[in-house]
Amino acid sequence: MHLERLTSILEIVGQKGAVTVSEICTHADLPKPTAYRLVQDLVSVGLLEPLARGQFSVGSRLKQITHGGLSDSGLLDVIAPALARAATNHGAAFFLSRLRAGRVEIIHVATPDNGVSYLHPGVGKRPLHACSCSKVIAAYSPELLSRSALTGELRRYTDNTITSLRDLESEFEVIRAQGYAECIEELERGICSVATTLGVNGPGATLSIGVTASARVLTHARRKLIGETLRTMARDLSGTLGWREADADRKTG
Repeated sequence: MHLERLTSILEIVGQKGAVTVSEICTHADLPKPTAYRLVQDLVSVGLLEPLARGQFSVGSRLKQITHGGLSDSGLLDVIAPALARAATNHGAAFFLSRLRAGRVEIIHVATPDNGVSYLHPGVGKRPLHACSCSKVIAAYSPELLSRSALTGELRRYTDNTITSLRDLESEFEVIRAQGYAECIEELERGICSVATTLGVNGPGATLSIGVTASARVLTHARRKLIGETLRTMARDLSGTLGWREADADRKTG
């Protein structure tokens, strides 16, 4: 019964675009206290979002779930070829990450096909505070920290790992200013990475592309060059995917 009521509310909001709790009561035949409580439950998990004048609309999380082009396979059709070209051109592993259920995962890695040696970052979940692919997504979605189990001190992986939320928030400011994130031996000694999101809001903010290599290869100057290369790639990929906000609001350093 509870799930059916939640589903009914989502159907009503999806069909009407924006509704008040009173309108939900009318269409779903629910008492106002019950409707209000269910709406707040849906808002708390991002399936609905409040508008002005007491109205509610479909939330950003539900839009991301239902966006037709956001399946892993649909994204890879567009993004994987670009990552493969970049991997060969730069002689390093390029990867795609996405936000899924409050965690950031590397879902695809492209490696060079020209015989050069490279470091493979692996696939799977990454900590929000100690990897470029997750830090850059969290920088544009700071609510992730409140949803996670991060409190006070963060897990230390190396001597370079950020271990306080205050320092992490300062790092996010730097990331937003330069438009990309760096991981300088924070997750594993001797390994660095750089990553940027495909946009600063909307679906693009939940996806990041990046590159990983040894600290010897990814020097300060090389990281800056790669960061700008990734931003250009992100703009092109976002345009191909039809996300016009791609880099319009991103600050530059």
